[in-house]
Amino acid sequence: MHKKSIKMAFFSVFFTIITILSGCEPLLVLDPKGPQAERQANDILLSIGVMAFIVIVVFALLVYMLVKYRASKQRADYEPPHIEGNLWVEVIMVGIPVLIVAFLSYVSVQSNYIVEAKPKGYEDTKPLVVYASSSDWKWHFSYPEEGIETVNYLYIPTNRALEFRLYSYGPITSFWIPQLGGQKYAMGDHVTTLHLAADVPGEFMGRNANFSGKGFAENTFNVTAMSQEDFDDWVKEVKETAKPITAEKFEELLKPGHLGQQTYIGTHLEFSPPPSGHDHGEESSDTPESETHTDSHSGHEGMSH
Repeated sequence: MHKKSIKMAFFSVFFTIITILSGCEPLLVLDPKGPQAERQANDILLSIGVMAFIVIVVFALLVYMLVKYRASKQRADYEPPHIEGNLWVEVIMVGIPVLIVAFLSYVSVQSNYIVEAKPKGYEDTKPLVVYASSSDWKWHFSYPEEGIETVNYLYIPTNRALEFRLYSYGPITSFWIPQLGGQKYAMGDHVTTLHLAADVPGEFMGRNANFSGKGFAENTFNVTAMSQEDFDDWVKEVKETAKPITAEKFEELLKPGHLGQQTYIGTHLEFSPPPSGHDHGEESSDTPESETHTDSHSGHEGMSH
């Protein structure tokens, strides 16, 4: 009866786990669509594998100890022998965790240098520069070379390096597109740089990964990756159909609240440039072309996308 109860409990737990997991959506971080995200996904799987191995070994040793040293019928006055300890056991207990930590540290540092640089395979290509700034609770994407700006959505070409320059008009936020790479903070006093790339076309989810007030949950944006030809066609269409952004309109956009997707000609960099500090407070030598002239457009509403 006891063995039957154990089997029933085991199958109940197994069935429950399978049933619950079958309703879960795929983890976006484990479905990479770019070289940076692929590197990070591999690191996650490696860490999971190492931890799973440790857990299996520990539980196997636990079962072995429970069976080998289980309670036995000894005399009431029985005294176990005095043991000083075992040098090899102590070396293994201390040495293996040290080796595991050293290995994972090496992998983490190596990967950090890789994801902070231009994506692998795109080192010699000119990146698409996009200024991504946040406000309560929306995202503003400025394309200085293309001379356009979008709100709460992002179009990017595939097979091309992407250089995002991040900053915030409000509290600290975190720019994150899980299927393209890890998150990076956007702050108000300097610009941080994030290098990404998309290997395949598709629709991706982007969001603010740092709590920044009551509107944080809806502080998301849509990302569409397409071929360079389709991207160029989109830029041309925007320039033909969208209305210009002005300082007055941009001040209106910065007011706390949620907005839909919007599109404008020109960028707010012309009258509201990003912070001068770059990355960790270093001066940036890169100045967008749009900052070298002033805005000459009159105020109009942006086109909804």
